[in-house]
Order: sequence, then structure tokens, then C-alpha cells
Amino acid sequence: MGLSKTEEYTKTQNEIAALAKALGHPARIAILQYLAEKKSCVCGDIVNELPLSQSTVSQHLKELKQAGLIKGEIDGPSVCYCIDSKSLLKAKKVLGDLLQGIQESCC
Repeated sequence: MGLSKTEEYTKTQNEIAALAKALGHPARIAILQYLAEKKSCVCGDIVNELPLSQSTVSQHLKELKQAGLIKGEIDGPSVCYCIDSKSLLKAKKVLGDLLQGIQESCC
């Protein structure tokens, strides 16, 4: 958010925007669903599950990690990824609060 003057917005608004950006691609949704289904850390299998190249999957993993939705731990020559449960709970809360507020204010 370079020129968007992020300092003019609340911390929560910036957090929601970062989450929305991270969730804004179907490949990232597929990665989150895959990790949730496995319920454990996954090393390397993610590329086999998506119709994308290794480098593209790595970029999507980077975005999800920056948003705090997943975490990665080095295991030998590879990185194992899993959902960050603590961050996921926070994401559910801020997104839920946003959507609840929108729902209540509609005519």
C-alpha cells in the first residue's frame, strides 16, 4: 500500500486490507484449504496439488506467510508449511466483525 497513506487508517483497517490481499487469489484459497485438510505441516506436496509452477506456488506461500495466515519451518532442505492457528483466529475475528458491522448497517 505504498501511496495509499496507510497511516491515515486504523490498525484494524490495515490488517483487514492485508488479509483481503492475501485471500485475493484462488490459488491462495486452494493452499489454505489444502493445509486445513491435511491438519499438519506440509513439505513440498503443495506444488503437486496445484496447476502452478514451483516458483508461482512459492510466491503465493510468501504472500500467505506475510499476512500471517501460515507459518513455515525449515526441515532439512525444504520448508514445511501449516496454518498459523493463532493468526487464523484473529483473522476470523476481524473479518467477522467487519462483515457483521456491514450487515447491521444495511437498509
